[in-house]
Amino acid sequence: MLRFYYIIGVSVPLILYYIIAADYYCSHEDRYDEEARFGLVLRIIYSLKKIGRIKTVSMNEESLPKEGGYIMYSNHQGKYDALGIMYAHKTPCSVVMDAERSKVLLTNQVINLVHGKRLERNNLKQQAGELMKLSEEAKAGRRYIYFPEGRYDHNGNHLQEFRAGAFKCAKVAQVPIVPVAIYDSHLPFDFNSLHKVTTQVYFLDPIYYDEYSEMTTKEISEIVKQRIEEQLEVLEE
Repeated sequence: MLRFYYIIGVSVPLILYYIIAADYYCSHEDRYDEEARFGLVLRIIYSLKKIGRIKTVSMNEESLPKEGGYIMYSNHQGKYDALGIMYAHKTPCSVVMDAERSKVLLTNQVINLVHGKRLERNNLKQQAGELMKLSEEAKAGRRYIYFPEGRYDHNGNHLQEFRAGAFKCAKVAQVPIVPVAIYDSHLPFDFNSLHKVTTQVYFLDPIYYDEYSEMTTKEISEIVKQRIEEQLEVLEE
């Protein structure tokens, strides 16, 4: 956590600037479209990476579907995960996040900029409504990041159980599923160190609807988890 507090401590003026800018962009969406808002998000991430001495390497971006919406399902390691994937993705995408954790300074503004989906942990009705909106938006062409493990708990590069229900929104939307393997994404904020760190984001080949339409969400979950696990083993070598 030392790096997190260091970034906050030395970047107060910059963070205040980004908070004001983000709120302004969000209150003038007639002037700042999705591309412009995501551009601001990338600038925020770039600044945090530079100050925090974080490098992110991405691979296999060419496999991402060129048109239409899709949902990226990634393993979950820590606070940096969504930022690393967004930075690697480069084009507008959004994220599904725990409502309580989304209230952290600057995270709240980023979620607002990308119109992220906030899930209230103990409110199943609210979750169902937000995920239905996600399905509709993905079908209409938006791209989302979803962490089917739900939470992280200092698990590092080891996978936790995937929640099969997380894949229901992809089936409803009938959009491609893009497994994403993140490696060493826990390093920036898990340890009390300011040493340079490198995280990796690997976009795996998409799984198209005609490939998984007859599968149960549990079967889809197992396939996605297996592919991410195999890629993590390769990155470990």
